[in-house]
Amino acid sequence: MDKDASVRREDILKLLFATPYAELRHRAARITAREKGSHVFVRGLVEFSNVCRRNCRYCGLRAANRQLVRYTLSKDEIMETATEAVTAGADTIVLQAGEYAVPPQWLAGVVDAIRRDLRVPVTLSVGEQPRTACALWKEAGAARFLLKHETADPRLYARLHPGHTLAERLASLRMLRELGYETGSGFMVGLPGQKPESLADDILLARELRVSMCGVGPFIPQADTPLGTRPGGTAALTLRVMAVLRIALPRANIPATTALATVDAVAGQKEGLLAGGNVLMPGFTPPGYREHYRIYDNKNRVDTAAARMAVEAAGRTHTLASPPESEENPAAAGRSMNCSSPPVRARLTDGV
Repeated sequence: MDKDASVRREDILKLLFATPYAELRHRAARITAREKGSHVFVRGLVEFSNVCRRNCRYCGLRAANRQLVRYTLSKDEIMETATEAVTAGADTIVLQAGEYAVPPQWLAGVVDAIRRDLRVPVTLSVGEQPRTACALWKEAGAARFLLKHETADPRLYARLHPGHTLAERLASLRMLRELGYETGSGFMVGLPGQKPESLADDILLARELRVSMCGVGPFIPQADTPLGTRPGGTAALTLRVMAVLRIALPRANIPATTALATVDAVAGQKEGLLAGGNVLMPGFTPPGYREHYRIYDNKNRVDTAAARMAVEAAGRTHTLASPPESEENPAAAGRSMNCSSPPVRARLTDGV
């Protein structure tokens, strides 16, 4: 076993709250370079429906939110959007929606079309679902499934997710692994009621689950939820958690999240990459819909230009297509670290 992957809870707590950040970031960067190389994977996010049956106390998509205009993209709209993402350089399409937003057979048809026509992996992020539906989507070609555990504290989980338990969430994650999915999880930093030491348990749980990807983002309030007036999490602590996560899970894919870019619009994602991240997920949800996908407020809609800037500022490589010469400094043409390849074709991928 990798020595970094065997760190214990007491080691994690020391790293989280006692180790100077510069030392932490340096160690995380060294492990990232050793285990993941310099490449940053780009997952094209398509938020295809904001319909949800749950009432999570922090999420603006909650069923009880009557202020939200609900939508579901058509199959044609999803295909057009996914094509745009692949053409821009995305190596994976992430289809995200609220829980029980669409019929399973319909989504299977969408997955099959993306896999067949665009030849890129499909990741689903659609909440807890029956085994039959997940098996259907796997058969249709979905390779990965993102299902965040949100918090490893069972009591806090139950308070945040009325009528649901952490045990149910973990059972779903294990079921997805049994079906052959590459699984991704994740959690929030700065949740109301979160004990600082529970962040160590989040990291340990992700390792126990053997996830291929784990995302860490700051809690950001949404005004139309019960937690809408609570303070949010900070970029500083989120970056520390990311760095420790990289140390504890050397081989996992770790995204520099959009939430991190929201609390630090100037340098959030660049710093996330320097703290151990190796994935970005720019959004491609069509205008006219994206403002209605309000999990939290003031979301920084990271596009491919912002993703490219973050990757290159961190000194890393990518497959994002270059902008037209008129949109960039002609003198800089050819000096980009862009590793772009022809559009609409399979690209280098490495897990969720």
